[in-house]
Amino acid sequence: MQEQVQIAFRGMDTPMGIEDSIREHVDHLERFFNRITACKVMVEPDHRRHHHGNLYHVRVDLVVPGREIVVKRVPPAHHENEDIHVAIKDAFDAARRELQDYVREMRGDTKAHVPTDEGEIVHLVRDKGYGFLRTSEGNELYLHKNAVVGGRFEDLHVGDKVRYVADAGEGEKGPHASTVIPL
Repeated sequence: MQEQVQIAFRGMDTPMGIEDSIREHVDHLERFFNRITACKVMVEPDHRRHHHGNLYHVRVDLVVPGREIVVKRVPPAHHENEDIHVAIKDAFDAARRELQDYVREMRGDTKAHVPTDEGEIVHLVRDKGYGFLRTSEGNELYLHKNAVVGGRFEDLHVGDKVRYVADAGEGEKGPHASTVIPL
C-alpha cells in the first residue's frame, strides 16, 4: 500500500487490540489484491441505542486504480452487532466482495447484458418441445422449450408476444433463439 492505513474511532475510546484486528483485515485484503493504494477505516458507536448496548457503524474506504470503494456498515438491530469484532468483520467481508467485483470488472469477467428483441410465436410443436417465432423483420427463429425463461413452454400460444435473444450461431433447425421471455 502506498499510504499508511488510517484508523479512526469516533465518539469512543480505542478498544484494546481492535487496531491490530483492523490491520489484519487490511492485510487480508492486500493479499487478495495488492494494488490497494490507500485505506481508511472509521468506527463509531450508534448512540441511539443506549438501552441495548452499543451497535457499531464501520466505514471502510479503499482506493484502487481508477476507483474508490466505500463500504458503510450501518448496524441492524441485532445483538450480535454489539460485538465490535463482528461489526468490523462484517464491514471487511463487504469490502472484500466489492473488491472482488472490481477485480472481475478489471479482468472483463463481468457478463454484459444482451439486448432483447420482440417477436411473436407463429408455430408450436408441443409434444416435441419446440416451435418458431417471427421476428419484427419477418424472419423465423427456431425455439426449444429449454430456451423459455421460467420453463413456461406449456403456457405459450400461437400469437403470443415474446422477447428473445437470437443466438449468433446456427442450430440444426437454422437460426434459433437462445432465450425466450413470454410477455
